[in-house]
Amino acid sequence: MIFNDRLKLLRIERSYTQEAAAKAIGIPPRSYQRLELDGNKTHYDTLMKIADCYGVSVDWLMGRTDVRSICGKE
Repeated sequence: MIFNDRLKLLRIERSYTQEAAAKAIGIPPRSYQRLELDGNKTHYDTLMKIADCYGVSVDWLMGRTDVRSICGKE
């Protein structure tokens, strides 16, 4: 699973629309759509906002680990 797949998975788990997810993260809806559609690279600040919004680690978002949580516990 890569970044855009995980981003979409998190959104669906929360029952967010793309617009609601963008608003929760604090980015324009079109920017969010691009991230989910093709996994466009994002700025560090946006990546941190996404991780904070969904309560997951940046490493999990980027596919570096299968452990979602920030503290390393599932």
